[in-house]
Amino acid sequence: MTVSKSSVLVLDSTDPEPLARFYAELLDATVEPAAGDHDLLLVSGADGTLLGIHRDPGHAPPSWPRPEDSQQSHLWILVAPEALDEAEREAVSLGARPVAAGRDGTRTDRRTDVRRFMDPAGHAFVLAARPASP
Repeated sequence: MTVSKSSVLVLDSTDPEPLARFYAELLDATVEPAAGDHDLLLVSGADGTLLGIHRDPGHAPPSWPRPEDSQQSHLWILVAPEALDEAEREAVSLGARPVAAGRDGTRTDRRTDVRRFMDPAGHAFVLAARPASP
């Protein structure tokens, strides 16, 4: 018999409330405290997205991309290809900092379908065009 499990990706932050609000607005989600853990906020989206933001007073923002070009864990947020530019503007207006907005020719406007950012606490995330359905 398999034990029922669920999972949540948790990001650490010295100040979790603003970071949880950032992701709630970006993902059109809600924020609630986790039951039994006053240091954990859960960001829940209608599409099933679940992200935890955990208070860690000693948190230091990750270094990404690292000089040796090694990627660390990061979120991929998928959006419709035609909404990618709008999603990028929204992320920046909420406090995201662009890391890379290359022009690689994958789109007709010569912009890439993968846009890299840092959230307000320094965690990496990507806005990427959702692959077309077969």
